[in-house]
Amino acid sequence: MIIRTRLAAGACALLALLAAGVAFPAGAVADEVSATAPKVDLVLDVSGSMRARDIDGQSRMAAAKQAFNEVLDATPEEVRLGIRTLGADYPGDDRKTGCKDTAQLYPVGPLDRTEAKAAVATLTPTGWTPIGPALLKAAEDLDGGEGSKRIVLISDGEDTCAPLDPCEVAREIAAKGIGLTIDTLGLVPNTKLRQQLSCIAEATGGTFTSVEHTEELTDKVNQLVDRAADPVVTPVATDGADRCEKAPTLKSGLYTDREEFGQQRWYRVDVRPGQELRASVSVAADRAVNPSYGVLVRAVTTTGREIVRGEAAGTGRTDVVSAGLRYPKAEADDDEENAPAEAVCLQVTHSFSAGSGVKTTPGLPLELTVDVVDGPSPARDVASFGLGRGWWLLGALILAGFLAGLVWGWLSRWRVAVWRTN
Repeated sequence: MIIRTRLAAGACALLALLAAGVAFPAGAVADEVSATAPKVDLVLDVSGSMRARDIDGQSRMAAAKQAFNEVLDATPEEVRLGIRTLGADYPGDDRKTGCKDTAQLYPVGPLDRTEAKAAVATLTPTGWTPIGPALLKAAEDLDGGEGSKRIVLISDGEDTCAPLDPCEVAREIAAKGIGLTIDTLGLVPNTKLRQQLSCIAEATGGTFTSVEHTEELTDKVNQLVDRAADPVVTPVATDGADRCEKAPTLKSGLYTDREEFGQQRWYRVDVRPGQELRASVSVAADRAVNPSYGVLVRAVTTTGREIVRGEAAGTGRTDVVSAGLRYPKAEADDDEENAPAEAVCLQVTHSFSAGSGVKTTPGLPLELTVDVVDGPSPARDVASFGLGRGWWLLGALILAGFLAGLVWGWLSRWRVAVWRTN
């Protein structure tokens, strides 16, 4: 009896261990998928102005609800989607309270379409337009994880909670280097609204779209949600130094930084013999700047000798200026097979200047791409085969002329013989 009891206990323990062995890996896989899943937070303006009936004969709120229902049906399974509102709860006149009126309607996570639609159906246009506070909270909603992060802001009016400027909020979010993109959609063709929403989008590399029809709204939000599911490379935040000796050493990858006006940023890259360094830098004007500006990227040795440079200039027609360079390092000699890598310093400088009354901090967003690859094969020396040397070239021309003369003579004789026969 005791033996049977022990056998039963042992079997139960074995089954428990097997179950744990099966369960833990599945949980680990689920956690890994969740950590890398793309996240989207739809931020909807539910302020009082959304009652206006100027979108396809219905109110702006009704158009937004219809678009949201269709978007929820089409959201890819791998996307973790949430919905945040602004101006949905407080109908009063107290500005301080109204500017705190933002709430998470549906948490960012695996999507329950029925529950999300039920939450959207309860929305009624109510109060203020605290865009800045809503963006800060939306960034917190998306915090954590390694997947792409995207905020889609839909609004029909300007922020009513200044001096917390939503454009400055977007710049602060971009400065954190968390790879978060803000796309904006305006429901009213208003110049001031366009300027504000465009500024918010440009600060994080997003897009602005003016929407006047329900179908346009549905298509654009669907497109942005689908874009979040596309694989992206998230830039790694780095801090360049003010001189080469203190510069961080970078490997192949995409990096983001901030560069103050009139400042230089230095980075280091190790390049081994036979490799080629390819580097490009883009600087974006995320605020009003004076026209005529440029970007310069230089590769120099640790002693300060310039190796190669790349530069580009702009005249105010574009908000982004990019420049790049390539540096192939020669193969080592046979007696230098174990030659150490060369430390190449990259210096990035821009000549943007802030417009009158424009804040100069934080610096302009900078994106640096570094790629160290195997160098190209040595170029074939055409002259080594004799084709580029004078005597061989002359001989080839003489032979060609001789053959052409023979053919021409034969044709001439044939034509004369035919003429005589006729």
